[in-house]
Order: sequence, then C-alpha cells, then structure tokens
Amino acid sequence: MARKRFGAEQIIPKLREAEVEIAQGATVAVAAKKIGVTEQTYYRWKKEYGGLKMEQAKRLKELEKENARLKRLLADAELDKAILREAASGNF
Repeated sequence: MARKRFGAEQIIPKLREAEVEIAQGATVAVAAKKIGVTEQTYYRWKKEYGGLKMEQAKRLKELEKENARLKRLLADAELDKAILREAASGNF
C-alpha cells in the first residue's frame, strides 16, 4: 500500500470530519477509515494538530522547518570549529 503524506491543510479538515463522526456515535476505527487513515495515524494527528487552527498549524510547520535548518547550521559550525581547533593544535 502506498503511503500518502498529508499537509496540515489536509489534516485539520480530516480531523474535524472524524470528530464529527465520533460525536455522532461512530467508533474511532470507523471514523479513521472514513477519512482514509489508520487509527494510529488518527491518534498521531490528533496529538499533533488536535486543537490547532489552520493558521496555527501552518506556523507550527514553518517553525519546525526553521528549527531543523538552524540545527543543521549549528552542527556544521561545530564541525568547522572542531576541525579548526584540531588544525591549530597541530594534530593532523
């Protein structure tokens, strides 16, 4: 089965749809199947996006991307520092 990645723009409406189904008496399994995901995915989405509005979810994803980029830059800088430190000490 091919995996499909959903963005926050697709996840939030699907979560709302599932919540309506559950409020009408459907089980989580049935609601998850109706929105085209597994129960595990539903719970993961609910944990991550449960109380967020669309704009908040977009901002969260932007911040996560920026955080990952900054972590990579920091790791590169630390590596450069270590290389320079080693070269300066003469331990080639």
